[in-house]
Amino acid sequence: MAARDDNSSGEDRLIARFFKPLAKAPGALGLSDDAAVIKPPVGSDLVLTTDAVVGGVHFFNDDPADKVAQKSLRVNLSDLAAKGAKPLGFLLSLALPESVGDDWLTSFAKGLKADADEFACPLFGGDTVRTPGPVTISVTMFGSVPEGRMVKRAGAKPGDRVMVTGTIGDAALGLQLRKGSEWKLAPAQRDHLLSRYLLPQPRSKLAAAICEHASAAMDVSDGLAGDLGKLARVSGVAAEIAVAKVPLSGAAEAALQSDLALIETILTGGDDFEIVCTARPGHVAPLRAAAAAAGVALTEIGVISAGEGARFVSADGKPIAFKCTSFSHF
Repeated sequence: MAARDDNSSGEDRLIARFFKPLAKAPGALGLSDDAAVIKPPVGSDLVLTTDAVVGGVHFFNDDPADKVAQKSLRVNLSDLAAKGAKPLGFLLSLALPESVGDDWLTSFAKGLKADADEFACPLFGGDTVRTPGPVTISVTMFGSVPEGRMVKRAGAKPGDRVMVTGTIGDAALGLQLRKGSEWKLAPAQRDHLLSRYLLPQPRSKLAAAICEHASAAMDVSDGLAGDLGKLARVSGVAAEIAVAKVPLSGAAEAALQSDLALIETILTGGDDFEIVCTARPGHVAPLRAAAAAAGVALTEIGVISAGEGARFVSADGKPIAFKCTSFSHF
């Protein structure tokens, strides 16, 4: 992604108009080169993550372009937060069909700038291409953590407590609403679920505390049941989760009252973009305090023990079996 003079190609003019204003970091070189330079803070490691979002898969084709831009950034910011990392900047690759015009790009760039400013995460470069398929957006994001301190999936130990931020299941239920499902919900409850699917809320304000106090962590993108199972497997431990303790919004509780079978959607549907983490008993209180100070809800939902896998149990102690524990593209 490089911007050139007025005699350059349509791609170059597109980049200069819509994306050069977002490339504020000196290392971005004003998008005038084929590469950029990032210098991590002294004593820090670089943390890299990437996610792609595709029209018709991760967002609806009629979703507002500014929200699509923000979602593409926020799913990556969520990954960084779960690693305890502070964002430094990002690369953006766009594959655009001919149907996408200046109005869409203007709105997209506006949303991208809003979040780049809010999360102090400038654009460093990227690429733009035409495609016969749907809009495809790929973001590669860079962050930093104190040297050797990135919080991995591996690291949970028997006796650790399992904790999760925010509420679970809202986005998966919002997606079902977009697809035509109906439950007994107040308008505000519908709006809440729909907004949670449209626009994730990365827990970036908690990143430093995750780095300080979590023994293992990952963001919940493919469903709490499946993602916690991955964390337990990589850590070589078992996790037992009390379903009654999993935090639900009032809107999710109302939907669940209409259809108790929705508990599987809530626990496995994905797109939560919350953080599930484990912490040694002595770190639970300071992690709770940090979350409260950051204005992020944090709930203890279970415990780590010897064994393998994640087990979700009902209020009467019976394990819950899922048809599929998480979303998968394949």
